[in-house]
Amino acid sequence: MKILVLGSGVIGVTSAWYLAKSGHEVTVVDRQSTVANETSFANAGQISPGYSAPWAAPGIPAKAMKWLMQELAPLKINVKDFDLETIAWMTKMIANCNGKDYHTNKSRMMRVAEYSRNCLRELRSEISINYDHRTQGTLQLFRTQSQVKSSKKDIQVLNESGVDHQVLTPDECLMCEPALKHTIHKVVGGIRLPNDETGNCHMFVTQLAQECEKLGVKFVMNTDIQKLNKQGDVLTSVSTNKGEFIADAYLMALGSYSTHMLADIGIKIPVYPIKGYSLTLPIDDFSAAPESTIMDETYKVAITRLGDQIRVGGTAEITSYNLALSEKRRKNIEFSIADLFPHAADLSKAEFWTGLRPMTPDGTPILGKTGIDNLFLNTGHGTLGWTMAVGSAKFISDVISNKPPDIDETGLSIARYRY
Repeated sequence: MKILVLGSGVIGVTSAWYLAKSGHEVTVVDRQSTVANETSFANAGQISPGYSAPWAAPGIPAKAMKWLMQELAPLKINVKDFDLETIAWMTKMIANCNGKDYHTNKSRMMRVAEYSRNCLRELRSEISINYDHRTQGTLQLFRTQSQVKSSKKDIQVLNESGVDHQVLTPDECLMCEPALKHTIHKVVGGIRLPNDETGNCHMFVTQLAQECEKLGVKFVMNTDIQKLNKQGDVLTSVSTNKGEFIADAYLMALGSYSTHMLADIGIKIPVYPIKGYSLTLPIDDFSAAPESTIMDETYKVAITRLGDQIRVGGTAEITSYNLALSEKRRKNIEFSIADLFPHAADLSKAEFWTGLRPMTPDGTPILGKTGIDNLFLNTGHGTLGWTMAVGSAKFISDVISNKPPDIDETGLSIARYRY
């Protein structure tokens, strides 16, 4: 078939790869001049199936209220940007903040994430691709005993899902990350996920796009996608500033921008842009820098080693599609690396970035068919787009190609939402 992929981030490009491998004629359209130039550009760098968990969890509403009163908080709500869409999404998220839904949603997310890591390993063995990847796991650090207690429900799901993990004492955390030697007194425990990986998402997508072109994939950049056109239950074309694009099948992979594009043709998806920030710093002292990914549970900040750089990513800001860089948010993520790895890098040399994470209220991405026969979805991955990308792409390629997917489809499609 002729397939049009809308979006050239990590989701769109990995999807194009598998679709082309399946023998389809694939075209990717994007408004940017290069691939992976928005949310995929400078994310936290972690590929963390074991850390895949919904933000909607028991106790989160109460925690959120406390965070709003803190200067260094994982969450910021910008009330001036509130609209009906924001309120509706937050209401749905709060409705998922219970034990039953948390367990269900985390299990779904881990199903996709574990599969994705395996697909990434297979892809890496098939083609030569260098993206500063490491396979030394994720270390989740706890600063309080209450965090250790709260982690028990996550450990239960890890056990049920057969995910390898280690519950660590502070001394054991130090063995995993020797650069914590000056600050380990601030840690009361941790969980290590040894099968997690790290890597530069932008580098990965850029190189994979080149491999896609070898398979005949066409990338049409600097092209503004304006509207979807349908007749009855069939999508007929996509309008852009460079004319109409016609295909046999269409894949929506526009992240946060999928929502309004789909709404114009009557498809409602609860994907909302949650703003995140990152810093990229050159390493000054390699012995004082982390070896892999550290997740600072208190501030929800990930600190990741990417070659000779450190990527620090985190915080969540509910502010609609506002992409302004906030100095207050910068201080939040600066604090975490300065507090845990004070000698690793010079913060004055950091590159500051922001992007919009396409979040669903239950945390699980939306993959699969829609009510339109030839329109498919691969969106809503939230903070885990890099973690879930390769598996989601293989999954959606199989669905479009009318092949049985390798993993259970239950709970992954738009059908789980009732309007």
